[in-house]
Amino acid sequence: MSFESDILIIGGGLNGPILALAAAQAGLTSTVIDALPLERRAASGFDGRSYAMALTSTRLLQGLGIWAALSSDAQPMLDIKVTDGRAGEGPSAFFMHFDHAEIEEGPMGFMVEDRHLRPVLLASMQANPLITQLHGDPVKAQKTTAAGIEVTLNSGKTVHGRVLIGCDGRASGTALRAGLKRIGWDYGQTALVCAVNHEHPHHGIAHQFFMPAGPLAILPLTGNRSSIVWSEKSETAARINDLPDTAYLDILRPRFGDFLGEISLAGARFTYPLSLSLVHELIADRVALVGDAAHGIHPIAGQGLNAGLRDIAALAEVFADATRRGEDIGSALVLARYQQWRRFDNTALALATDTFNRLFSNDHPILRATRDLGMGIVGRIPALRRSFIREAAGLTGDLPRLLRGKSL
Repeated sequence: MSFESDILIIGGGLNGPILALAAAQAGLTSTVIDALPLERRAASGFDGRSYAMALTSTRLLQGLGIWAALSSDAQPMLDIKVTDGRAGEGPSAFFMHFDHAEIEEGPMGFMVEDRHLRPVLLASMQANPLITQLHGDPVKAQKTTAAGIEVTLNSGKTVHGRVLIGCDGRASGTALRAGLKRIGWDYGQTALVCAVNHEHPHHGIAHQFFMPAGPLAILPLTGNRSSIVWSEKSETAARINDLPDTAYLDILRPRFGDFLGEISLAGARFTYPLSLSLVHELIADRVALVGDAAHGIHPIAGQGLNAGLRDIAALAEVFADATRRGEDIGSALVLARYQQWRRFDNTALALATDTFNRLFSNDHPILRATRDLGMGIVGRIPALRRSFIREAAGLTGDLPRLLRGKSL
């Protein structure tokens, strides 16, 4: 079989392009197959979507040569404040405060807006001779052979590679066609996502309020703006989302509080149903999954994209090392190394976010008292605080080279 590329990547959102750029650093060619037309993917303008990127995730982008184009528009996350709360009552007296000054590495992470990140990824792929982009032509079939894998697009075009990587989200067609099964459940919650302008500066502080219906995250953006990820029971969220902007803000204000002054919407509003989705196996014959295609988790800790970037850094390193040894990057032995590296971490993160959501998304008086006490204890023990800060910054665990600021 002749190969158009070493790696075929299905999905042109964020993980797919970043994986292609990481693979190119190892000298590997990629074809990124994106179901969306290029004009839709490249649309400009602020739509309210932003990403909380851990410090190690920004190291990866720096190593790929794209952080310089993003850094001036990225907002450092200096502190994180976590507390219980009820709408209109303000935060609980028990809280956790994580200050970046307690670690040596700097900010715990950065908020990056979709409107800045996506164009940089597209331009970087366009400028890289090892990357081919196919837009607006979804995949309808995939077939493995002993030597490689063939993908057939809706147009009838076929593309051949040594290995296929699914970066196509929770409803991954790549996983389905490969027979990779998953476990999961619906949380009965929906995330209302938007950005707001506010009167007072946020000072780089991220807030997590645990409300009875679900968590509310207030994440700092550049200027006097913040990104909102607001979880509600799905029926309630549908009613809120159907309201006009003024009524929507009237419901948000008592949950948000007045500590940043008056608020107004900045950009569009979105909703995302919340669920857990975890594959039993990350790999199949010449197939591997990355990001949400492998593990869709609750946004309670803001780790969804960061977990995907850990997958990418690990997979790129496995491919780079295999290439140096002259191995077939699509072989079962090579892909098994990736699975062994990432499966436990992904499963542990999924279970942790599931547990936290179940523990905090209720108003049970005993659970409320227990978690408030726990937050108070963690907030007053420096060693525990530092461990949480390092976890939030992505500095724990077996880190791939790209997440440690090293090249492949």
